[in-house]
Amino acid sequence: MTTRYVLKCVLCGKEFEPQPERYVCDVCGLDGTLDVIYDMKEAGSAISCAALAENRDMSLWRYRAMLPVEKEAHIPALAVGWSPLYKSEKLADTYGVKELFIKDDGRNPTASLKDRASAVGVAKALDFGQHVVACASTGNAASSLSGFAAVAGLKSYIFVPEKAPAAKVTQLLVYGANVVLVKGDYADAFNLATAAIEKFGWYNRNCAINPYLVEGKKTCAMEIAEQLEWSVPDKVFISVGDGCCISGLYKGFSDLMQLGMIDRMPQIIGVQAEGAKPIYDAIQSGAERIAFGPADTIADSISVGAPRNWAKALRAMRKSDGTAVAVTDEDILSAIPELARASGVFGEPAGVTGFAGFKKMAAAGKIGKDERVAVVVTGNGLKDIESAKKSVGKALLCEPDIDAFAKMI
Repeated sequence: MTTRYVLKCVLCGKEFEPQPERYVCDVCGLDGTLDVIYDMKEAGSAISCAALAENRDMSLWRYRAMLPVEKEAHIPALAVGWSPLYKSEKLADTYGVKELFIKDDGRNPTASLKDRASAVGVAKALDFGQHVVACASTGNAASSLSGFAAVAGLKSYIFVPEKAPAAKVTQLLVYGANVVLVKGDYADAFNLATAAIEKFGWYNRNCAINPYLVEGKKTCAMEIAEQLEWSVPDKVFISVGDGCCISGLYKGFSDLMQLGMIDRMPQIIGVQAEGAKPIYDAIQSGAERIAFGPADTIADSISVGAPRNWAKALRAMRKSDGTAVAVTDEDILSAIPELARASGVFGEPAGVTGFAGFKKMAAAGKIGKDERVAVVVTGNGLKDIESAKKSVGKALLCEPDIDAFAKMI
Protein backbone atom coordinates (compact mmCIF):
# COMPACT_ATOMS: atom_id res chain seq x y z
CA MET A 1 0.00 0.00 0.00
CA THR A 2 1.01 3.59 -0.55
CA THR A 3 2.14 5.60 2.47
CA ARG A 4 -0.02 8.57 3.45
CA TYR A 5 1.16 11.86 1.97
CA VAL A 6 0.40 15.55 1.51
CA LEU A 7 1.53 18.07 -1.11
CA LYS A 8 3.82 20.94 -0.05
CA CYS A 9 4.85 24.05 -2.00
CA VAL A 10 8.58 24.18 -2.65
CA LEU A 11 8.57 28.00 -2.34
CA CYS A 12 6.23 28.97 0.51
CA GLY A 13 5.71 25.67 2.28
CA LYS A 14 1.91 25.69 2.15
CA GLU A 15 0.42 22.18 2.33
CA PHE A 16 -2.47 20.72 0.34
CA GLU A 17 -4.43 17.50 0.36
CA PRO A 18 -4.15 15.45 -2.87
CA GLN A 19 -6.90 16.34 -5.34
CA PRO A 20 -7.19 15.69 -9.11
CA GLU A 21 -7.04 19.40 -9.94
CA ARG A 22 -4.22 20.25 -7.50
CA TYR A 23 -1.00 20.69 -9.46
CA VAL A 24 0.70 23.85 -8.07
CA CYS A 25 0.46 26.19 -5.11
CA ASP A 26 -2.53 28.58 -5.20
CA VAL A 27 -0.34 31.30 -3.63
CA CYS A 28 2.85 30.99 -5.70
CA GLY A 29 1.22 30.03 -9.02
CA LEU A 30 3.10 28.02 -11.68
CA ASP A 31 6.42 28.63 -9.93
CA GLY A 32 5.03 27.01 -6.77
CA THR A 33 5.66 23.41 -7.71
CA LEU A 34 4.69 20.85 -5.09
CA ASP A 35 6.56 18.10 -3.26
CA VAL A 36 4.92 14.86 -2.24
CA ILE A 37 5.63 14.58 1.50
CA TYR A 38 5.14 11.15 3.06
CA ASP A 39 4.51 9.99 6.61
CA MET A 40 8.04 8.66 7.10
CA LYS A 41 7.21 6.72 10.24
CA GLU A 42 4.57 4.79 8.34
CA ALA A 43 6.85 4.39 5.33
CA GLY A 44 9.66 3.06 7.49
CA SER A 45 7.51 0.13 8.53
CA ALA A 46 6.89 -0.80 4.89
CA ILE A 47 10.23 -0.21 3.18
CA SER A 48 13.75 -1.03 4.37
CA CYS A 49 17.08 -2.32 3.06
CA ALA A 50 16.28 -5.78 4.41
CA ALA A 51 12.79 -5.86 2.88
CA LEU A 52 14.10 -4.77 -0.51
CA ALA A 53 16.77 -7.47 -0.42
CA GLU A 54 13.92 -10.02 -0.40
CA ASN A 55 11.82 -8.20 -3.02
CA ARG A 56 11.80 -9.94 -6.42
CA ASP A 57 9.93 -7.13 -8.23
CA MET A 58 12.81 -5.77 -10.27
CA SER A 59 11.05 -2.59 -11.37
CA LEU A 60 10.44 0.85 -9.92
CA TRP A 61 7.36 -0.57 -8.18
CA ARG A 62 9.63 -2.27 -5.64
CA TYR A 63 9.50 1.18 -3.99
CA ARG A 64 5.71 1.37 -4.13
CA ALA A 65 5.38 2.23 -0.44
CA MET A 66 7.05 5.53 -1.37
CA LEU A 67 5.08 6.14 -4.55
CA PRO A 68 1.71 7.96 -4.60
CA VAL A 69 -0.33 5.32 -6.47
CA GLU A 70 -3.47 4.14 -4.71
CA LYS A 71 -4.61 1.06 -6.65
CA GLU A 72 -2.36 -1.75 -7.83
CA ALA A 73 -4.75 -2.40 -10.73
CA HIS A 74 -3.84 1.02 -12.15
CA ILE A 75 -0.13 0.22 -12.50
CA PRO A 76 0.67 0.01 -16.25
CA ALA A 77 1.77 -3.39 -17.52
CA LEU A 78 5.21 -2.30 -18.71
CA ALA A 79 8.50 -3.13 -17.01
CA VAL A 80 9.98 0.20 -15.93
CA GLY A 81 13.11 0.79 -13.92
CA TRP A 82 15.91 -1.32 -12.46
CA SER A 83 18.03 -0.24 -15.42
CA PRO A 84 21.68 -1.37 -15.48
CA LEU A 85 24.35 0.44 -13.50
CA TYR A 86 27.67 -0.35 -15.16
CA LYS A 87 31.06 0.10 -13.56
CA SER A 88 33.54 1.48 -16.10
CA GLU A 89 37.13 0.95 -15.01
CA LYS A 90 38.32 2.20 -18.39
CA LEU A 91 36.66 5.60 -18.03
CA ALA A 92 37.61 5.85 -14.36
CA ASP A 93 41.26 5.35 -15.30
CA THR A 94 41.02 7.78 -18.21
CA TYR A 95 39.63 10.60 -16.09
CA GLY A 96 41.42 9.88 -12.84
CA VAL A 97 38.59 8.98 -10.47
CA LYS A 98 38.35 6.05 -8.10
CA GLU A 99 35.16 4.57 -9.58
CA LEU A 100 32.76 5.58 -12.35
CA PHE A 101 29.29 4.12 -12.78
CA ILE A 102 27.02 4.59 -15.82
CA LYS A 103 23.26 4.34 -15.21
CA ASP A 104 21.69 3.38 -18.55
CA ASP A 105 18.10 4.59 -18.38
CA GLY A 106 17.75 4.31 -22.14
CA ARG A 107 16.85 0.69 -21.39
CA ASN A 108 13.31 1.61 -20.28
CA PRO A 109 10.31 0.63 -22.47
CA THR A 110 10.21 3.76 -24.65
CA ALA A 111 13.98 4.25 -24.26
CA SER A 112 14.26 7.09 -21.74
CA LEU A 113 14.20 7.94 -18.04
CA LYS A 114 10.87 9.69 -18.68
CA ASP A 115 9.16 6.29 -18.50
CA ARG A 116 9.56 6.41 -14.73
CA ALA A 117 7.44 9.56 -14.64
CA SER A 118 4.85 8.35 -17.13
CA ALA A 119 4.32 5.07 -15.27
CA VAL A 120 3.34 6.99 -12.14
CA GLY A 121 1.50 9.72 -14.06
CA VAL A 122 -0.76 7.31 -15.93
CA ALA A 123 -1.47 5.37 -12.74
CA LYS A 124 -2.46 8.61 -10.99
CA ALA A 125 -4.70 9.59 -13.89
CA LEU A 126 -6.54 6.30 -13.39
CA ASP A 127 -6.60 6.82 -9.60
CA PHE A 128 -8.35 10.13 -10.22
CA GLY A 129 -10.78 8.67 -12.78
CA GLN A 130 -9.33 10.58 -15.74
CA HIS A 131 -9.66 9.33 -19.32
CA VAL A 132 -7.52 11.77 -21.34
CA VAL A 133 -3.92 12.75 -20.58
CA ALA A 134 -1.82 15.44 -22.22
CA CYS A 135 1.60 17.04 -22.06
CA ALA A 136 4.10 19.24 -23.83
CA SER A 137 7.53 17.80 -24.50
CA THR A 138 10.73 18.20 -26.44
CA GLY A 139 10.28 14.54 -27.37
CA ASN A 140 11.01 11.88 -24.74
CA ALA A 141 8.24 12.68 -22.27
CA ALA A 142 5.85 12.71 -25.20
CA SER A 143 6.81 9.29 -26.54
CA SER A 144 6.81 7.94 -23.01
CA LEU A 145 3.34 9.22 -22.21
CA SER A 146 1.92 7.98 -25.50
CA GLY A 147 3.23 4.47 -24.85
CA PHE A 148 1.94 4.25 -21.31
CA ALA A 149 -1.40 5.84 -22.18
CA ALA A 150 -1.86 3.26 -24.93
CA VAL A 151 -1.23 0.38 -22.51
CA ALA A 152 -3.59 1.89 -19.93
CA GLY A 153 -6.35 2.54 -22.47
CA LEU A 154 -6.19 6.31 -22.08
CA LYS A 155 -6.47 8.85 -24.87
CA SER A 156 -3.45 11.15 -25.19
CA TYR A 157 -2.74 14.56 -26.72
CA ILE A 158 0.91 15.44 -27.19
CA PHE A 159 2.30 18.91 -27.98
CA VAL A 160 5.87 18.99 -29.30
CA PRO A 161 7.97 21.66 -31.03
CA GLU A 162 7.78 21.51 -34.81
CA LYS A 163 11.49 20.63 -35.00
CA ALA A 164 11.29 17.56 -32.74
CA PRO A 165 13.35 14.62 -34.11
CA ALA A 166 11.44 12.47 -36.60
CA ALA A 167 12.16 9.27 -34.64
CA LYS A 168 10.42 10.66 -31.56
CA VAL A 169 7.42 11.97 -33.49
CA THR A 170 7.10 8.63 -35.26
CA GLN A 171 7.12 6.85 -31.90
CA LEU A 172 4.18 9.01 -30.80
CA LEU A 173 2.18 8.16 -33.90
CA VAL A 174 2.94 4.45 -33.60
CA TYR A 175 1.52 4.47 -30.07
CA GLY A 176 -1.65 6.16 -31.33
CA ALA A 177 -1.25 9.57 -29.71
CA ASN A 178 -2.93 12.70 -31.04
CA VAL A 179 0.22 14.62 -32.00
CA VAL A 180 0.28 18.40 -32.31
CA LEU A 181 3.43 19.88 -33.87
CA VAL A 182 3.62 23.40 -32.50
CA LYS A 183 5.26 26.16 -34.52
CA GLY A 184 7.91 27.52 -32.17
CA ASP A 185 10.01 26.15 -29.33
CA TYR A 186 9.30 24.14 -26.17
CA ALA A 187 7.91 27.19 -24.37
CA ASP A 188 5.32 27.64 -27.13
CA ALA A 189 4.39 23.95 -26.97
CA PHE A 190 4.11 24.14 -23.18
CA ASN A 191 1.87 27.20 -23.27
CA LEU A 192 -0.48 25.68 -25.84
CA ALA A 193 -0.64 22.38 -23.95
CA THR A 194 -1.42 24.21 -20.70
CA ALA A 195 -4.21 26.18 -22.37
CA ALA A 196 -5.70 23.03 -23.93
CA ILE A 197 -5.53 21.11 -20.65
CA GLU A 198 -7.34 23.90 -18.84
CA LYS A 199 -9.95 24.31 -21.57
CA PHE A 200 -10.81 20.63 -21.97
CA GLY A 201 -10.14 19.34 -18.45
CA TRP A 202 -7.52 16.76 -19.43
CA TYR A 203 -5.11 15.23 -16.94
CA ASN A 204 -1.82 17.12 -16.96
CA ARG A 205 1.28 14.93 -17.39
CA ASN A 206 3.68 17.88 -17.63
CA CYS A 207 6.35 16.92 -15.11
CA ALA A 208 7.05 20.44 -13.92
CA ILE A 209 3.37 20.95 -13.12
CA ASN A 210 2.20 17.55 -11.91
CA PRO A 211 3.83 16.78 -8.52
CA TYR A 212 3.53 13.02 -8.93
CA LEU A 213 5.81 12.75 -11.95
CA VAL A 214 8.99 13.59 -10.04
CA GLU A 215 8.07 10.73 -7.70
CA GLY A 216 8.53 8.33 -10.59
CA LYS A 217 11.86 9.90 -11.52
CA LYS A 218 13.16 9.70 -7.95
CA THR A 219 13.33 5.92 -8.29
CA CYS A 220 16.43 6.37 -10.47
CA ALA A 221 18.27 7.67 -7.39
CA MET A 222 16.83 4.94 -5.19
CA GLU A 223 18.08 2.31 -7.62
CA ILE A 224 21.57 3.81 -7.76
CA ALA A 225 21.75 3.65 -3.97
CA GLU A 226 20.45 0.09 -3.80
CA GLN A 227 22.61 -1.15 -6.69
CA LEU A 228 25.65 0.21 -4.83
CA GLU A 229 24.53 -1.59 -1.67
CA TRP A 230 23.42 1.67 -0.02
CA SER A 231 26.85 3.29 -0.32
CA VAL A 232 26.01 6.30 -2.47
CA PRO A 233 28.46 7.97 -4.90
CA ASP A 234 30.24 11.19 -4.03
CA LYS A 235 28.90 12.90 -7.16
CA VAL A 236 26.03 12.18 -9.55
CA PHE A 237 25.89 13.89 -12.96
CA ILE A 238 22.70 14.34 -14.98
CA SER A 239 21.56 16.51 -17.89
CA VAL A 240 19.13 19.34 -17.13
CA GLY A 241 16.38 20.80 -19.30
CA ASP A 242 13.07 21.53 -17.56
CA GLY A 243 14.61 20.58 -14.22
CA CYS A 244 12.50 17.50 -13.49
CA CYS A 245 15.08 14.70 -13.74
CA ILE A 246 17.57 16.40 -11.44
CA SER A 247 14.70 17.18 -9.05
CA GLY A 248 13.87 13.49 -9.05
CA LEU A 249 17.43 12.53 -8.12
CA TYR A 250 17.40 14.89 -5.16
CA LYS A 251 13.97 13.69 -3.99
CA GLY A 252 15.00 10.05 -4.18
CA PHE A 253 18.19 10.50 -2.17
CA SER A 254 16.40 12.82 0.27
CA ASP A 255 13.63 10.28 0.93
CA LEU A 256 16.21 7.54 1.52
CA MET A 257 18.08 9.74 4.00
CA GLN A 258 14.89 10.45 5.92
CA LEU A 259 14.25 6.72 6.10
CA GLY A 260 17.77 6.13 7.39
CA MET A 261 18.65 3.90 4.42
CA ILE A 262 21.61 6.05 3.35
CA ASP A 263 23.76 8.24 5.55
CA ARG A 264 24.56 11.15 3.24
CA MET A 265 23.45 13.07 0.16
CA PRO A 266 25.62 12.83 -2.98
CA GLN A 267 26.63 16.06 -4.64
CA ILE A 268 24.22 16.43 -7.56
CA ILE A 269 25.74 18.05 -10.66
CA GLY A 270 23.37 19.44 -13.29
CA VAL A 271 24.71 19.72 -16.82
CA GLN A 272 23.19 22.06 -19.40
CA ALA A 273 24.02 22.85 -23.01
CA GLU A 274 25.63 26.23 -23.67
CA GLY A 275 22.71 27.08 -25.92
CA ALA A 276 20.10 26.48 -23.20
CA LYS A 277 21.50 27.19 -19.74
CA PRO A 278 19.23 29.39 -17.60
CA ILE A 279 19.59 27.09 -14.58
CA TYR A 280 23.38 27.04 -14.93
CA ASP A 281 23.38 30.86 -15.11
CA ALA A 282 21.37 31.09 -11.90
CA ILE A 283 23.73 28.73 -10.07
CA GLN A 284 26.78 30.68 -11.23
CA SER A 285 25.32 34.05 -10.28
CA GLY A 286 23.75 32.93 -7.02
CA ALA A 287 20.32 34.13 -8.18
CA GLU A 288 17.25 33.02 -6.23
CA ARG A 289 15.17 32.83 -9.41
CA ILE A 290 16.08 32.10 -13.01
CA ALA A 291 15.76 34.32 -16.06
CA PHE A 292 14.10 32.69 -19.05
CA GLY A 293 16.06 32.93 -22.28
CA PRO A 294 16.54 31.38 -25.72
CA ALA A 295 17.21 27.69 -26.34
CA ASP A 296 19.33 26.40 -29.20
CA THR A 297 21.19 23.12 -28.82
CA ILE A 298 21.56 19.83 -30.65
CA ALA A 299 20.41 18.12 -27.44
CA ASP A 300 16.71 18.56 -28.17
CA SER A 301 15.54 16.87 -24.97
CA ILE A 302 17.14 19.63 -22.88
CA SER A 303 16.59 22.49 -25.32
CA VAL A 304 14.59 24.46 -22.77
CA GLY A 305 14.98 28.19 -22.27
CA ALA A 306 12.04 28.48 -19.87
CA PRO A 307 12.38 25.58 -17.41
CA ARG A 308 9.22 25.19 -15.34
CA ASN A 309 10.73 23.12 -12.54
CA TRP A 310 13.53 25.59 -11.86
CA ALA A 311 12.88 25.90 -8.11
CA LYS A 312 13.33 22.19 -7.47
CA ALA A 313 16.34 22.06 -9.81
CA LEU A 314 18.13 24.86 -7.95
CA ARG A 315 17.30 23.20 -4.65
CA ALA A 316 18.71 19.88 -5.86
CA MET A 317 22.11 21.37 -6.59
CA ARG A 318 22.30 23.80 -3.68
CA LYS A 319 21.00 21.51 -0.94
CA SER A 320 23.29 18.70 -2.08
CA ASP A 321 26.34 21.00 -2.20
CA GLY A 322 26.46 20.32 -5.92
CA THR A 323 26.83 22.67 -8.86
CA ALA A 324 26.03 23.19 -12.53
CA VAL A 325 28.19 22.73 -15.62
CA ALA A 326 27.62 24.02 -19.16
CA VAL A 327 28.98 22.15 -22.20
CA THR A 328 29.04 22.95 -25.90
CA ASP A 329 27.25 21.03 -28.63
CA GLU A 330 30.70 19.86 -29.76
CA ASP A 331 31.33 18.48 -26.26
CA ILE A 332 28.01 16.66 -26.41
CA LEU A 333 28.58 15.17 -29.86
CA SER A 334 32.05 13.92 -28.98
CA ALA A 335 30.65 12.30 -25.83
CA ILE A 336 28.32 10.04 -27.83
CA PRO A 337 30.95 7.76 -29.43
CA GLU A 338 33.36 8.02 -26.50
CA LEU A 339 30.81 6.76 -24.00
CA ALA A 340 29.59 4.05 -26.38
CA ARG A 341 33.10 2.76 -27.15
CA ALA A 342 34.22 2.77 -23.53
CA SER A 343 31.09 1.48 -21.80
CA GLY A 344 28.80 0.07 -24.50
CA VAL A 345 26.08 2.60 -23.64
CA PHE A 346 24.69 4.49 -26.66
CA GLY A 347 23.03 7.71 -25.58
CA GLU A 348 21.21 10.44 -27.45
CA PRO A 349 22.66 13.98 -27.21
CA ALA A 350 20.77 14.89 -24.03
CA GLY A 351 21.44 11.41 -22.69
CA VAL A 352 25.22 11.88 -22.80
CA THR A 353 25.24 15.52 -21.68
CA GLY A 354 25.80 14.41 -18.09
CA PHE A 355 28.86 12.47 -19.22
CA ALA A 356 30.12 15.51 -21.15
CA GLY A 357 29.81 17.54 -17.95
CA PHE A 358 31.70 14.88 -15.99
CA LYS A 359 34.52 15.02 -18.56
CA LYS A 360 34.71 18.81 -18.31
CA MET A 361 34.87 18.83 -14.52
CA ALA A 362 37.41 16.00 -14.44
CA ALA A 363 39.64 17.76 -16.98
CA ALA A 364 39.51 20.91 -14.85
CA GLY A 365 40.66 18.97 -11.80
CA LYS A 366 37.36 19.48 -9.96
CA ILE A 367 36.81 15.80 -9.14
CA GLY A 368 39.01 14.12 -6.55
CA LYS A 369 41.02 11.02 -7.42
CA ASP A 370 39.43 9.16 -4.50
CA GLU A 371 35.85 9.99 -5.51
CA ARG A 372 33.15 7.61 -6.68
CA VAL A 373 31.00 9.09 -9.46
CA ALA A 374 27.76 8.08 -11.17
CA VAL A 375 26.53 9.44 -14.51
CA VAL A 376 22.89 9.04 -15.55
CA VAL A 377 22.30 8.48 -19.28
CA THR A 378 18.72 9.64 -19.72
CA GLY A 379 17.87 8.49 -23.26
CA ASN A 380 18.89 5.96 -25.89
CA GLY A 381 20.93 7.01 -28.93
CA LEU A 382 18.43 5.52 -31.37
CA LYS A 383 16.13 8.40 -30.41
CA ASP A 384 18.17 10.78 -32.58
CA ILE A 385 20.21 8.98 -35.23
CA GLU A 386 20.81 12.15 -37.25
CA SER A 387 22.72 13.73 -34.38
CA ALA A 388 24.63 10.53 -33.72
CA LYS A 389 25.72 10.45 -37.38
CA LYS A 390 27.31 13.87 -36.92
CA SER A 391 29.52 12.49 -34.18
CA VAL A 392 31.18 9.72 -36.22
CA GLY A 393 32.84 9.11 -39.55
CA LYS A 394 31.37 7.34 -42.56
CA ALA A 395 31.26 3.62 -43.19
CA LEU A 396 33.52 2.02 -45.80
CA LEU A 397 31.88 1.33 -49.17
CA CYS A 398 33.38 -1.70 -50.85
CA GLU A 399 32.79 -3.93 -53.85
CA PRO A 400 31.99 -7.55 -52.92
CA ASP A 401 35.60 -8.55 -53.66
CA ILE A 402 38.25 -9.57 -51.11
CA ASP A 403 41.11 -8.02 -53.07
CA ALA A 404 39.30 -4.71 -53.23
CA PHE A 405 38.67 -4.90 -49.51
CA ALA A 406 42.32 -5.76 -48.79
CA LYS A 407 43.45 -2.69 -50.74
CA MET A 408 40.95 -0.52 -48.90
CA ILE A 409 42.23 -1.38 -45.41
